[in-house]
Amino acid sequence: MSDLYTEVLVKKQQTGKDKAIKGVLIFFTVLFAAAGIMMNPLILLLALVLGIVDYIFIPKLSVEFEYLYVNGELDIDRIYSQSRRKRAASYELSNMEILAPYQSHQLDSYKNNQSIKRYNYSSGIEGQGHKPYAFVISKDNAMQMVIFEPDEVMLKISATVHQEKYLWIDSFFVLC
Repeated sequence: MSDLYTEVLVKKQQTGKDKAIKGVLIFFTVLFAAAGIMMNPLILLLALVLGIVDYIFIPKLSVEFEYLYVNGELDIDRIYSQSRRKRAASYELSNMEILAPYQSHQLDSYKNNQSIKRYNYSSGIEGQGHKPYAFVISKDNAMQMVIFEPDEVMLKISATVHQEKYLWIDSFFVLC
């Protein structure tokens, strides 16, 4: 039997907050470097420290999410600056309660439940070919809502394997 496999790569949109943080970090690094050159060389140490902070934090502002679905297991990785990869989460979808478009009313009771922890692994863009979905799953003795952007192939494969978990997906309806 062959493995059911698909992967999707989604780039997270940089928010205004991300751009502001990046701009402020770079501004102060350049400011302290210039002040260190013109006034006091000890200020260059502060510029060096800010440069290290820039090196650590600025790449984390450019994030992509990779969803890898293999035989009922969904792995989600964060990719920073298209170079460093870190596993964000892994889900066994047999424990999933529901999968539906994020804006659907089937998820309203879960969205209003404050005890459910939310994880957003989507691009943050609505429309323009982006359609976030959410699934609710029991993991580590707690309920979690995971927001992500699967493609049509991933939805069809997972709907075939986990039909009983779907209430509705986009234009097709799967009975429980």
